[in-house]
Amino acid sequence: MWMASWNKTEVEMKIKERMNGDVCVLEISGKVQGGPDDDVFRQTVQRLVDEGKTKVLLDLSDVPWMNSTGVGIIVSGYTTITNAGGSVKLLNVKERVKSILMVTRLLSVFESYYHEEDAMKSFK
Repeated sequence: MWMASWNKTEVEMKIKERMNGDVCVLEISGKVQGGPDDDVFRQTVQRLVDEGKTKVLLDLSDVPWMNSTGVGIIVSGYTTITNAGGSVKLLNVKERVKSILMVTRLLSVFESYYHEEDAMKSFK
């Protein structure tokens, strides 16, 4: 009997948070595919809203892949932040992730940038 296994830490999404002026940059890494990632992302977004940090830049430069559940996670965060009067923008979206955003027609919903400096200017 053949069994596949993997190191769970290799597939888990990770979030690093930093401020650039009044914009909160969430550096997301790993595959975004739901499960525990959903809870972590929702809690992070809710905490930011509770703290009044409603200008959010999602840096996806280290996200090689995202499934439809992962897209749902991002959309959920977008909805929470925009409902609080804020805005969410994307940075450095890889081609594989961009293709799923195109298929779901969400690429037209999110403002997307390749340079952090350009994204920062757009929040003004």
